[in-house]
Amino acid sequence: MLTGILAEEIARRGPISFHEFQHTALYHPEHGYYRRERDPFGARGDFYTAEQLQPVFGLLMARTVERLHERMPARFEVVELGAGREEMRSYFERWSYQAIESGRGQLPAEIHGLVFGNEFLDALPVHLVRKKGGHFHEVSVAGYEGKFQYVEGPCVKGKLAEYLAKHGQHAPDGGLVEAHLDAVQWLDRLSAAVKQGFVLFIDYGFTERERVRFPQGTLMSYWRHQADEDVLCKPGERDITSHVPFTMLIDEAKERGFLVERYESLAQLLLDAGEPDQFANVLESQNEQEAARRRGQLKTLLYGMGETFRVLLLSRGV
Repeated sequence: MLTGILAEEIARRGPISFHEFQHTALYHPEHGYYRRERDPFGARGDFYTAEQLQPVFGLLMARTVERLHERMPARFEVVELGAGREEMRSYFERWSYQAIESGRGQLPAEIHGLVFGNEFLDALPVHLVRKKGGHFHEVSVAGYEGKFQYVEGPCVKGKLAEYLAKHGQHAPDGGLVEAHLDAVQWLDRLSAAVKQGFVLFIDYGFTERERVRFPQGTLMSYWRHQADEDVLCKPGERDITSHVPFTMLIDEAKERGFLVERYESLAQLLLDAGEPDQFANVLESQNEQEAARRRGQLKTLLYGMGETFRVLLLSRGV
């Protein structure tokens, strides 16, 4: 259905930006991937996040939040971005938990506490550009013979050009680059809202030194736990993600007055939370089958996801 809607729009207007294509594919009010009734998470969905590894992930993250709360004991609330099925609610509800979805829910005008985003940034739509001879050209999406294809347009301008002047100069010539303007806009919103407290992002991504690993960008689609580089196929039926450029995120956060407290692997954050009691609290169970399940979750978090995902902790006024 969404394929036909996008094809008609392209036929009427001509090629559209990849940002518009991805935004429509993910967030179309009726046919978007994250707006359909089908649950994308878990064994019957298309992918797992750490939040499906419960209760171990929730207990360890609650302990992390407890430590942050100790640093500002008066007023403390938790706002989760991209909350999905709200699997963290039972672990965070003691802190006046509020769930925010992209396009659903309103970011509070003032936040004193923690903004938590697990795999939120990677699902934000991006602009796609190609570097040629030192110049960036926006890559758009056109439809020919029933199949969507990339087409290159003129040199970028405006905010996109400003972003690439700051964060795209080390991109390889001829390579594709994702411009995460939506992530920058979210930092603007958080900068205005967070009066005192923390922002904690958990996601997969790279630093500027690691960009060489991705000469053709990092865009990927997921369907039934299978990854595919063809992100133009079957819009609305597959997730579309990109790696988070953490160097960009850190630089932009500092410009907005945030202090970077931690940038590390998810495994290190979870180890810090669990080591004081050797993970006894999260592994304890009267049922041996449940205890074994928890041990499996902890192993996946520490040695699977834990080495792949990065953690960025920002603070302000603490």
